[in-house]
Amino acid sequence: MEAEAEAEVRLLLQEAQESIEAAQSYRRELEQRLRGLHQAREQIRESATLTRDVLEQHFDDLKGTLKKLLDERLMSLLQEVDAIEQDSIKPLDECQKLIEHGVSTADELLREGESAVHGDVGPQNEKLCSFTKKALHIQLDSLPEVPSLVDVPCLSAQLDDCLLTILKNQIFSHGTVASRPPVQLEEFVEKPGGILVRWCKVDDDFLPQDYRLQYRKGTASHFEDVYVGSETEFIVLHIDPNVDYQFRVCARGDGRQEWSPWSIPQTGRTTLVPHEWTTGLEGYSLSSRRNIALRNDSQSCGVLYSKAPTYVCGQTLTFRQVLSGELIETVGQPDRRDSLGVCVEQQNGFDSLQRDKAVCISTNGAVFVNGKEMTNQLPAVTSGSTVTFDMEVVQLGPSSSEGGNFKLRVTISSNNREVVFDWVLDQCCGSLYFGCSFSYPGWKVLVF
Repeated sequence: MEAEAEAEVRLLLQEAQESIEAAQSYRRELEQRLRGLHQAREQIRESATLTRDVLEQHFDDLKGTLKKLLDERLMSLLQEVDAIEQDSIKPLDECQKLIEHGVSTADELLREGESAVHGDVGPQNEKLCSFTKKALHIQLDSLPEVPSLVDVPCLSAQLDDCLLTILKNQIFSHGTVASRPPVQLEEFVEKPGGILVRWCKVDDDFLPQDYRLQYRKGTASHFEDVYVGSETEFIVLHIDPNVDYQFRVCARGDGRQEWSPWSIPQTGRTTLVPHEWTTGLEGYSLSSRRNIALRNDSQSCGVLYSKAPTYVCGQTLTFRQVLSGELIETVGQPDRRDSLGVCVEQQNGFDSLQRDKAVCISTNGAVFVNGKEMTNQLPAVTSGSTVTFDMEVVQLGPSSSEGGNFKLRVTISSNNREVVFDWVLDQCCGSLYFGCSFSYPGWKVLVF
């Protein structure tokens, strides 16, 4: 009987310990959600405060001639801000009460569990049974949902600076309060020395005409315009690696002059060092960042290579390498020996990448693999053309009948057309050089 009792006690102790651990985990999750809740509340209050400041400043500037009417409209809009803030805070307050209750319950359960585990042997069985039943009764895996910052209101105001020129009946419809910006940042994709920024429309009723993207480095005080246009993505270049940049975007509605409220600022960074052309080749002039090469008037010819093998291929069959591209800003006279492409190693003495251990495209659109021209051809490279290279590893192993043991799946794209082929090499290449060659001056190539 004593052995059975001891076994029962050990079982109860184990169950109690498991319940304690579950309660501790439950409490940690609750605390994390509580922090998210505080951030959401802070965003609402800060945006509401900022919106009040904007509204008050704007209307104060107009009070000299329209004081009575502006005061009436200001009061209306402030009440709207208050109403949105209160309506938005209310569910957060309820959620906080629920979380605080859960924290209190978890604390009480922890105290009871520790008391039951460390109690006297005699009444311990009863305490352990009671505690275990109570722990099972409480749903320790049930956690309340806490909204993310982009899902809670971020109040702002839209105002028109030319209010003095409009009629009296338009004053009462002047200005609106928005609980969310109509566009938000969606994704950051690392590029060598740059970041591809994507954004999206989150207001179904908003019809955008143009977007405006801004960024600032680190904790700089001012944002700078980096793009204005109709596209929903943009590659921001001249980004220093391993440095945080803040981005924000707004939009202009169809047929309107004013911009919408800014999106919630988000931080992006790139860990990829920028592509650079190598210095010292007489036939080419480079920009200060060495990512732009201009074929000059020198009679010297040859292949301009990258400073280092910074174009990296995938290491496994499933790895998808970030694409690398060359944007032709201006063009000179084309020549069949011109080339844009990648290679395994730098080889001096050649005037083109149309050679072994290289793949490239000529300015007339011909594609060369290891010096041999393919039957498929891409459009000719002209002013404004973009040429991109994508590569992924598709074979690693012993030598094949083709004479190589390393195969890359290569995709070259130009002017919305592409060619795809396998490039067989006799050695494993973790990274590649890129290069270009032009016979005549006037070609200007940006690599990123």
